[in-house]
Amino acid sequence: MRNSNRHLPYNSTDNSQLIHTLQSIKLEEWQEVKDVGPVVARSIYEFFQEKKNLELIEKLLKVGVTIEEPKRLAISHLPLANKTFVFTGGLETLTRDEAKDKVRQLGGDVSESVSKETDYVVVGSEPGSKYDEAKRLGVKMISEKEFLEMV
Repeated sequence: MRNSNRHLPYNSTDNSQLIHTLQSIKLEEWQEVKDVGPVVARSIYEFFQEKKNLELIEKLLKVGVTIEEPKRLAISHLPLANKTFVFTGGLETLTRDEAKDKVRQLGGDVSESVSKETDYVVVGSEPGSKYDEAKRLGVKMISEKEFLEMV
């Protein structure tokens, strides 16, 4: 899993191993994956706990569908490489998805939750709990204007 401390011990010739691994990942581990907030983590966790979903995955693997790890791009030369951004509140100039795409295009990561590893919290109008968490953790907060100057 991208940006996760957990690696899937998966051999493509052993489909049962993949299914077992996906089923055994704890909710807390899904929450550690960058770009996955608590709501999405719960959805992923619950998906892999349902027998019908695991059966579907098993059928897909049996008919030849393969799962490949995405190729890593050399992004170290990009301006936002190794920087993690979180957005809170409404943006005036860009949609949230457009802002996230700009970060990713420039080599950065986007997270749905604030942590000590967050580099910047972009604060829009009427920020929510992410603003409070960034303040509590001492994470650098920037305005949309400052963000636009970076990208």
